[in-house]
Amino acid sequence: MCLVFVCDEDERVIGRQQAPGACPYCGGMIQAMDVESQWRFCFVPLYFKTKRKFYCTICARRLVVQ
Repeated sequence: MCLVFVCDEDERVIGRQQAPGACPYCGGMIQAMDVESQWRFCFVPLYFKTKRKFYCTICARRLVVQ
């Protein structure tokens, strides 16, 4: 039996910049990262999306903006 993965998700960091505010857990600086995600089916790109994710620079937790 042969198992072949035909779907793939690729994430690439486009840019990083400092964000205002402080981490609620440790008080560290917050960094905003622009991430481009790409879904592929049999090496054919189907879906592109650019997201902004926020991380703490000290404790490395992902922060969610409410």
